Amino acid sequence: MKYVIDFIDSSNVENSEIFKDLKCSVDEASILQTVVKRYIEGVEESIVIELLQECFEYEGYGYINNLPLIKNLINLGWLVQISFGQIKIDEVSNLELLNIAISPSISLLRLLEDGSMEVALPEIKPYVDHLEYLQDQFDIIEILYKISSSKDGFSDTSVGVGRLKNRLILLTKRVEERLKITKEPIVVEEFFREKDLDDRERRIFLALLREEYSGGEGTLRDMNSLIELISIDEYDKIKNRALLDENSKLIGDEIIDYEEILNMFGGISRSFYINDELLQKIIHPNRAKRVTKLKLDKLIEEQDIFELIKPTTDLNDVVLHRRTREMLNRVIKQLDRDVFAKLKAWGIKGGRRRTIDAKIILYGPPGTGKTMTAVSLAKSLKRPILSFDCSKILSMYVGESEKNVRKIFDDFKSISKDSRVEPILLLNEADQFLSSRVESIGGGADKMHNQMQNIFLEQIERFEGILIATTNLLDNIDRAFSRRFNFKIEFKRPERLERKRLWQFMLPENADYEEGFNIDLLAEYRLTGGEIELVIKNTAYKVAVREESLFTMVDFMEEIDRELSSSFDGSKSMGFRL
Repeated sequence: MKYVIDFIDSSNVENSEIFKDLKCSVDEASILQTVVKRYIEGVEESIVIELLQECFEYEGYGYINNLPLIKNLINLGWLVQISFGQIKIDEVSNLELLNIAISPSISLLRLLEDGSMEVALPEIKPYVDHLEYLQDQFDIIEILYKISSSKDGFSDTSVGVGRLKNRLILLTKRVEERLKITKEPIVVEEFFREKDLDDRERRIFLALLREEYSGGEGTLRDMNSLIELISIDEYDKIKNRALLDENSKLIGDEIIDYEEILNMFGGISRSFYINDELLQKIIHPNRAKRVTKLKLDKLIEEQDIFELIKPTTDLNDVVLHRRTREMLNRVIKQLDRDVFAKLKAWGIKGGRRRTIDAKIILYGPPGTGKTMTAVSLAKSLKRPILSFDCSKILSMYVGESEKNVRKIFDDFKSISKDSRVEPILLLNEADQFLSSRVESIGGGADKMHNQMQNIFLEQIERFEGILIATTNLLDNIDRAFSRRFNFKIEFKRPERLERKRLWQFMLPENADYEEGFNIDLLAEYRLTGGEIELVIKNTAYKVAVREESLFTMVDFMEEIDRELSSSFDGSKSMGFRL
């Protein structure tokens, strides 16, 4: 600890042994000296205003003139600011720094302990096998990822980023030197030479290979993450996107491929992965070809149980009650790194995979948006969704219903295992599965119903991942099922304001409407979202055959009256309360 003591005891901070490594002014070094002295004495955080008053003697408020020194020390990476969290320090005004708490950074503490910023690497030796080589390459990818992540919180001139760049140069040089003296062929390097990949293409490939070794749950499959990894600035990012387009060497030569996934912002994102045959050759060069994961649509073609639904809407497109949206957001936030860390620390979640475990019941009258919400949630989570129509279970498998309840879950588990992306299971119209079991069994039908219920309870208990069940009947749900679903979300009939939003959302944008067309009047009719959609479609069919295709209030009133009079629910009260 001689460097620490030397630094805090130096009457002239310029004479301390680490001053040359600080690359800052004498006044800035004096601030660091005070911060470190406080830290050694047990004061982990220092308030900026107190620090400046202690370091500089001015009449009145002159000490605030030294606020830029604090900002520079944060930018250099020697101090970390506590109050603001992870924000760009360059966007904070000097006066905003006055009352924040600061602390010595890890980089400063390491410099004080080691006395130097130089990175020591092990002796250069030949690679024993491809795993040693990959470990070095994965370390390089990790450094690149840290540098790209640091750009959001530090300037490119900060010591933290500088140290990462220095280590990157040294480690890259070390890999080159080790390869020169390695006699045994390294499969990845031979492949790079065969395909004549440049440094950027190699790093993209190695980043995706690292994802495979980490179980595929990392953050480097997304296009933006991969481009950020190999880019210096915004111009570089735009130029490097060509490395992942259809005409690129990586895609064109079938070195890598991608899945297209609808993202929560309404666009399409691409998740990249290495070609399966090539991946097998690299990871297990001496083994027979393993069973590969397939695209989900190919797996669905081979069975007749599930329907693969491709979402066209996300949760922002659905008219939802505030409390309903808050509960759905809680489901989504399970993917947040900080939330996952808390759940793991509390023993609620285990393992390393940040996956969502949620069993959800969406219940309410027909037409209130339960299925649309389930599908939209899948899009917001960037997951495909497999739907099973529970109303078909008896008609499809007469006499074998109990066995085939288990088959639904077994087949879903098998498909999830073989698929690249873990899907969501949607059990639509699950009323008969969720309804109360028969107390006094009167015949074979009652016995079969209870057996189905027991198997269904067992399968839900064991289910891992996201399961969504929709039902129109809440009062008849068996309590045993209610306990096994951790999210129970009610869908009520919309009130007038929600109905108005539904009309505005669903009415054709490019159609012509009569003068004085009044959506507020339409919203007075107590219809569900499904009924509004049906009224609009039936009205459009009627208007489209006219020579003058103009939507009128009378057209809609006629279809609304027809829908209300033909309702099968035995009630003309079509509204709901949220």
